Amino acid sequence: MPILQYSSEIRSAVLLVHGEKAHSRYFSETAYSKLTGDNKELLIIPGASHTDLYDQVDIIPFDKLKAFFEEYLK
Repeated sequence: MPILQYSSEIRSAVLLVHGEKAHSRYFSETAYSKLTGDNKELLIIPGASHTDLYDQVDIIPFDKLKAFFEEYLK
């Protein structure tokens, strides 16, 4: 079964975070395009690779993550 087959049925908020240079960025962009509703966000981190977002705390957008969770985890 294709993993994104039922993505249009997701109703809860979704935040996709990817580095601009991540090899798997296409997957989040595809998933984002299949999600419906206005409670979704695709956050691309300029200049970052996939693994940069694991531990480089200076480029992780903590303020944006916090804002998203505060809005949708009520």
